[in-house]
Amino acid sequence: MNGAQNTRRRWRPAALWITGLSCALWTLQATSVEPTAATGFRTALPGYTYRFPFDHGSHDDFQTEWWYYTGHLQAADGRTFGYQLTFFRRAVAHEAVSKNPSRWALRHLYFAHFAVTDEAGRRFQFMEKISRAGIRKAGADTGRLAVWIDEWRAEADGDSHVLHAQGEGIAIHLRLTPEKPPVIHGAAGISRKGEGPGESSHYYSLTRLRTEGSLTYEGKTRMVSGLSWMDHEFGSNQLGESQIGWDWFSLQLSDATELMVYRIRRRDGTIEPASGGTWVRADGSAVPLTSAEITVDVLDHWQSPKSRGSYPARWRLAVPSADVAVEIVPTVPHQELLTHRSTQVTYWEGSVTVTGERAGRPIRGLGYVELTGYATPLRRRL
Repeated sequence: MNGAQNTRRRWRPAALWITGLSCALWTLQATSVEPTAATGFRTALPGYTYRFPFDHGSHDDFQTEWWYYTGHLQAADGRTFGYQLTFFRRAVAHEAVSKNPSRWALRHLYFAHFAVTDEAGRRFQFMEKISRAGIRKAGADTGRLAVWIDEWRAEADGDSHVLHAQGEGIAIHLRLTPEKPPVIHGAAGISRKGEGPGESSHYYSLTRLRTEGSLTYEGKTRMVSGLSWMDHEFGSNQLGESQIGWDWFSLQLSDATELMVYRIRRRDGTIEPASGGTWVRADGSAVPLTSAEITVDVLDHWQSPKSRGSYPARWRLAVPSADVAVEIVPTVPHQELLTHRSTQVTYWEGSVTVTGERAGRPIRGLGYVELTGYATPLRRRL
């Protein structure tokens, strides 16, 4: 099933609780392979050791997983675009699977979101898909990067990631080549989302991917180049009862550094103390950041005429320990995704520009921001 919307009001979802998911099944230590009592799936616990390229693949012992790509592309004529291609895997509870041993039984559901932002034209187009494993219409390989729904796919080709997605006047065919090694977020192999045991995910990123290929928009194909960002996360927990959504920032700066920040919002208006981020230096080394090291001020809002959700729409973000302070502005206000045909979550996900200072010098950049729980709290469980 898929759907396209040429709406001018959209942004990206996150119906899945996890914000970090990636693990190598046979390299887990004993402390990180315990199944959850309720589902039989493993939870993200300290002691996980990553192995690449193995960990680019699927981790079926964890209930939820996603592969997330965003980027900024420029055509020869100077026209600029943002794009997002995300694949989600959601496993069916073990008890349900054990009652039906057929190879056609439903074991994994797959969802995908594909969006293109025409930054100069101030337009946004979004498509979505849902399918299931077992009949090869959707799936994800273990031990190597290969995840797909129908003709939409992300697949390894040597060290590069190759992306394909198309439909209703838009398409991407891109090759992404890492310029830095994978960045592991958090400590001891886990990215915490709460204070309780297992309230975490395995989460890594490729923060600077040189990108080349083609983009089709409104039926016209252009050769493009630019930079992309890849997130891969997996785990088995969902948002706690007190948590209603999150704000996530990925920023690629002109001095070859990157910044990832996530802030989980609680029902009482406070920020979850386990929130944090990662500062990635130009040499690829990573510095974990606590919530106390990050300040985010909302400077403006945008209200969706479709969902009526009110979203932050401009920010001032500072990390004094990294000597960086920037202002973040959406390239297009209406980047909201209403995913009624797939994950059934309304969220904002869109391209942004960055200006500010680092170490007293002017800096600029590009990025993506994800905002969940503003139209409705993230209470749905996939």
